[in-house]
Amino acid sequence: MPKLSLTLAAMTLAFAASFLVTASRVDAAVTVVVNGTTISFDQPPIERSGRVFVPLRGVFERLGASVVYDSGKINATGGGRTISLTIGSTTAVVNGQSQTLDVAPFLVGSRTLVPLRFISQALGASVDYASNSDTVTITGGAPATSDSVTLTNLNPADQGVVQSNKPAISATFSQSVDPNSVKVVLDNRDVTNATAISPTDLLFTPPYSLAAQSHTVKVEGTSTSGQTFSQSWSFTSGTSTNQNYVNVSEPSQGATVGGTFTVSGTALPGSHIHIVAASVALYGGVFRVPAGSYAADLTADDTGAFSQVVTIQVSGGGAVTVRITASKQYSSAATVTLNLKS
Repeated sequence: MPKLSLTLAAMTLAFAASFLVTASRVDAAVTVVVNGTTISFDQPPIERSGRVFVPLRGVFERLGASVVYDSGKINATGGGRTISLTIGSTTAVVNGQSQTLDVAPFLVGSRTLVPLRFISQALGASVDYASNSDTVTITGGAPATSDSVTLTNLNPADQGVVQSNKPAISATFSQSVDPNSVKVVLDNRDVTNATAISPTDLLFTPPYSLAAQSHTVKVEGTSTSGQTFSQSWSFTSGTSTNQNYVNVSEPSQGATVGGTFTVSGTALPGSHIHIVAASVALYGGVFRVPAGSYAADLTADDTGAFSQVVTIQVSGGGAVTVRITASKQYSSAATVTLNLKS
């Protein structure tokens, strides 16, 4: 193969790798270290629009904050500070003062992801991000002490979805507690007297049907060593996980587009829509070389419709690939890829 062809082939492979990174950046592996301890998450941290996002509780509780999530509202309290955020909103309230976020909290499946740097600094911690290793290091704040009681083996899972409208609600204490000190509250209703509580765990089965909506369980008490604690988690009952979808109305698969075109379609109402586009030019009718790239985030309206104008550098006779991903809380994500001509 001629030397020029080898060079172009290498450029093509490099661009393909670059596009995959751009298109999949929302799934990039990001490591989070809090006060020297690497944190494990059931939903990995991701990077979007230059910001690292983490699951709702993972870091906050490591920084000594208690978190309550209810119907898209997030409230974190710790170290004498209070923080309030809302899914899809760039407005936050810290100690009663409004602040503006660069990127709003969003949903991936049933998990709520929040901007790591903002929330950590709002809780008094310092944040350092090493882009070469995708590692976030957080120091300071008010980390929980080894004497603090945490809840494990949560059922239903935190931010989980269950079909039953009378689910068994249970949790295990990370260390022995005084059963007589424990108070259990479900949706602001004290259910302690109907809850089986031991030094190691608790179990409450509602004698009444729960509404098909989000519910919050709050548990507080004292460990046998005298350490007070207050923990909470949320779940949704009486429903099941929906399958999201992406129906593209324009452009059609295989269509020819110019440097500016519109991507329109439908998904579940209120879905987060992530669009990534990349174009290549054909050299000699054989080898593909990069021409341009584009990315955008938007939200489907209350009918599920979305529309976005894409502007990208193209080359006549080349190709454009567009990937559209729709995600929403309590729904599995859906992705459609369009292979277009330019």
